[in-house]
Formats: sequence, C-alpha cells, structure tokens
Amino acid sequence: MNSGRPQERLFRGDGGTYDDSVPLPQPPPWRRPRPEDETARRRPYLIGEDEVEVVNAALRLRRPLLVTGDPGTGKSSLAHAVAAELGLGPVLVWPVNTRATLTDALYRYDAIGRLREQQDGTDDIGSFVRLGPLGTALATRHEGRPRLLLIDELDKSDLDLPNDLLFVLEEGEFTIPELARLPEEQAEVAVRVQGSQERVRVRGGTVRCQDFPFVVITSNGERQFPAAFLRRCIWLELPKPEPKQLEAIVRAHFAQDLQQLEAQWPRVLRLIKTFDEQRSLGGLATDQLLHAVYLLQQGVRPEVEHLRKAVLRELGSGGAR
Repeated sequence: MNSGRPQERLFRGDGGTYDDSVPLPQPPPWRRPRPEDETARRRPYLIGEDEVEVVNAALRLRRPLLVTGDPGTGKSSLAHAVAAELGLGPVLVWPVNTRATLTDALYRYDAIGRLREQQDGTDDIGSFVRLGPLGTALATRHEGRPRLLLIDELDKSDLDLPNDLLFVLEEGEFTIPELARLPEEQAEVAVRVQGSQERVRVRGGTVRCQDFPFVVITSNGERQFPAAFLRRCIWLELPKPEPKQLEAIVRAHFAQDLQQLEAQWPRVLRLIKTFDEQRSLGGLATDQLLHAVYLLQQGVRPEVEHLRKAVLRELGSGGAR
C-alpha cells in the first residue's frame, strides 16, 4: 500500500540505468489485457437507470443499439459490460474506418493461398475462407446464447456503408459467392470463424443465423446516418457523468483499494472538481480522471500544473504541442 509520500521515479532522464531488483509497477486494471473469457474479470461499468432501460429495450427487440455521446463516455465499454453480464462470450469487434467495407466484416477469401494448394494437388476451400466479425456473429452462438458484435465508430465509414448493412442486419444472412459457385457435391463447406479454431458448416454458400446477434454500434456524432438505417436502430445517447456519478465510478474502479482511497478522498474530490470544471471547457474523458486518481494512489501528484496539463488535457484542444 502506498504511504502517501512521493514515489521514486521510474525513468530518471539522467542517462543512468534502472535498478533491475525493483519491479516495475503494475498498470491500472483497465490497462491490462482483457481476458478471452469476458466474465473472468468484469470491469466496473455504471450508467443511469434510464440508459439501462434503453439497453434492455434493444435486447428484447434484438435491434441494433446505436450508442452516441462524447468521447470517453463509455460507448465501447458498454458492449463489453453487456456481454460479460449476460454471458454472451467474447465481444466480436469491427473497428470501422474510411476504408471499411461490408465484405470485410462478413468474410475474407484467400484466393492466392487456395491456388497454391490446388497446385499441390489438394483443395480444401474451407481452409481459405474466414468469417469476419459480422459473419462470425451471424454464424455462431456462445453456449446457446447469441453473440455480441461491436461496430465501433460507424460514423467514420464511407457514406454507403450504413445502408449496405441494412439487408444483413434485417435478414440475418449473406452469401459467399466463392462457395455458392461450387458444384452440388461440394455444397457444404466448413469455414473458419474469427477468434478461434472453430469451424462452421455453410451450405450453398449462404450463411444464415440461428439467432440474431446483439449489435452495438457506436458513433461520435461526426455525421448523420440515413433515416432508413436509424429507423432500424434503438438510439442511446450516453450523457456525461455528473460529479456524484463520477465519485461512484472512481469507487467502483478502485474497489480493492477503498481503505487507501478513503484516506486520500479529499484530494480525490478536488481532482473530480477540477475534472468537472475543465470538462465543461474543452471536453475530457472519464478515463482521464481515473488515470489521475491512479497516479494519486501511486504517490504521484497529478494536480501539479505540468501533470495536470498532461493527464487532464482537454480533448478539444487539438494535438500535443
């Protein structure tokens, strides 16, 4: 446990070397690799009752949940929280960018690899088809339950992509042309899925879902989506956490060190006040507050000006200068 005194520096910047007998400190829990089993270590996630009701409406209707809000309000983390609580298995993630296409999310076909195998006298086409995150979400289940797919930052996509998604999300199926062209005697093919060595059987080149996946779509509001797309989604706007909720979030993330945290609580409250004031000026993410509290717990003084500017830097202030 930290005594409250300033900690020894890890990096000294004097050309010396680090004492190998002193272990480097562990990163905060939210900066450690996420386990394959989402239930192995559930990360605290707190939202209001109204937001919980909207999530449950999307779950009951099995409609995509379109989550919007400022950066750092926990849009992506919501998907992992739902999957962990409901036992939906590892979240399938499709990070969208300007080059993303629907085919990328559905499947990949390694034509060159298959050609080489054919030249060697063998031909297992299923070995050269791998379903993408959306394809895997449609084709697989987790212990009898639907999968959860996170489509992250859809507003960064090409203008046509939201409309391209409509048929697949509505019908729960898609066709792989490379398999659809196979003769009848090869109509059933076992193809690989994302994130495991599992294979699923595809007949006639068409992947059909047994159960519609739960789809969480995040957007930072950088552009508007087509009305036809919005009509098929349940929309959730995540608000900025108020100071009292920020206190609850801090307590939840530092639950294993509450005794130490209580001893430093007046300083934590001052950090929350500073965070809330700065957030109204240029925008701050909640994880920046958690970083500041963690440094405080480590004996570092995040309230000093140079660290405050580094750790609690407004997101609207542009790049580092």
